[in-house]
Amino acid sequence: MPSQDEILAVILGGGRGSRLYPLTKMRSKPAVPMAGKYRLIDIPISNCINSGIFRIAILTQFNSVSLHRHIYRNYQFDNFHTGWVQIWAAEQTMQNADWYQGTADAVRKQLGEIQSSRAKYVLILAGDHLYRMDYAAMARFHWEHNADITVAVQPVAKDEANRFGILKRNPEYLLTEFAEKPRDPNLLEELVSRDDPEKPYLGSMGIYLFKTDVLLDLLNNYPLDDFGSHVIPQAITTHTVFGFDFTGYWEDIGTIRSFYETNLALTRTNPPFDFYDATAPIYGGTRFLPCTVVHDSQITNVLLAEGSTITHAEIHDSIIGLRSQIASGVKIENSIIMGADYFTNPEIDGKRPVPLGIGTNTHIEGAIVDKNACIGKNVVIRSFPRGTDLDSENWVVRDGIVVIPKNGILMDGTYIGPGSKD
Repeated sequence: MPSQDEILAVILGGGRGSRLYPLTKMRSKPAVPMAGKYRLIDIPISNCINSGIFRIAILTQFNSVSLHRHIYRNYQFDNFHTGWVQIWAAEQTMQNADWYQGTADAVRKQLGEIQSSRAKYVLILAGDHLYRMDYAAMARFHWEHNADITVAVQPVAKDEANRFGILKRNPEYLLTEFAEKPRDPNLLEELVSRDDPEKPYLGSMGIYLFKTDVLLDLLNNYPLDDFGSHVIPQAITTHTVFGFDFTGYWEDIGTIRSFYETNLALTRTNPPFDFYDATAPIYGGTRFLPCTVVHDSQITNVLLAEGSTITHAEIHDSIIGLRSQIASGVKIENSIIMGADYFTNPEIDGKRPVPLGIGTNTHIEGAIVDKNACIGKNVVIRSFPRGTDLDSENWVVRDGIVVIPKNGILMDGTYIGPGSKD
C-alpha cells in the first residue's frame, strides 16, 4: 500500500473572504485569528502534520502578506526533514495572464509545481474550517477502494441541506449524484443516502484526495473553475469517486456569525472542539511572550491568551487574545477581543488620540474587536438584533454583531448599539 510520503497537500488560501469582512479587510481569510492565539490556516496545516503528511503547499492571492509572515515564522522544518510548507502565490506567467478564477482554477495554474513534486496523490483542503481529522485514514480508504477521487463527507440534517453540496452514495461507498445547495423537495428526496431521519444526507466537506494523473486530466481537459460546483459533478460521470465518512466536529467559518459563534463555543465548560488534545495538537502559536497578568478581576468562561494585562475588570464568556490591555472598570461579555500585534510603545501611543487596548469603564457586549484597536474610556458597545447589517466609518455590524476593524479607533464616550447613529 502507498504511504503518506506520496501525498502532496494543497491548501486553498487565496479567497477574498468577503463574507468575513471587515476581518478580511487587511488579511486573507486563512490568516484571520482564531481562539485567541491561532489563525485559521493552522487547522489544516496541523491536521496534515498530525496525519504524517509533510509536503504542504498553500495557494495565496488576496491580502497575503500577514499569512506569508505567519507561515514562515511558524512552519520551518529542519535540514534533516524531507517535508516542507511552501507558499505558492498567484503569479502572472507567459501561459496565465490572469489571477485565480476559482478553487480549481487556482490549482490548475499550479499544475507545474504539482508535477514537479512527483507526488502520486494530491489532497485538496480549505483554509477556513475548524476540525481535527486524520487524513491518513482517508488515504487508506482511498487506496483500499482504488479510488480516482475520494471526497470527505459528513451527515447533514434536513434543514441544513441547502448549505452544502449534497452527494448521493451507493452501498459500496461510490458517489453517484451531486447537487450544490439543493432546495427542490423532489431532488432532496432523491439525494437521501442515510437511514437516519434526522441527518439523511451526506454533505461534502470540501476535502478531496485525487490521484495526481486524474487531477491533471480533469483540470487540463475540462473548463472547470471550482471543485465543489464543477470538478466533482464532472468527475462522478467520468471517474470512480468515493465518499469517506467523517463524523467528528467540523465547522465552516465562512461568515461573521459562524466565526463569532464558533469562537465563543470554545469558552464553554465542554467545548465542541478541543485544542488541548496532546495526541493531535494544533500548531502555529509559537511566540515568546510573558504570562498574562490579572489584577483583582472577575473572569468566567474565558479563553485568555498570553502577554495580556487585565486590571479590575469583569470578563465573561469571551476570548481575550494576545497582548490585550484591559483597563479598570471594563466589562466584557460574549465578545472576542483579538488583542494586539505589539505591546504599548509610549513614543507611538503618545501620538494617538486613544491608547492601545480597552479604556477605563468601557462596556463591550456581543462584539468582535480586531487587533490593535484603540477603544477609549467610557465606550459602550452592544449587539444589534440578529439580521442587522450596518456600515459606519469606524465600525460595522454584521448579522447583529458589532465588529471593530483592525487598527480601529473609538473615541472616549462612543456609543454603539441599537439607536446609535453612523
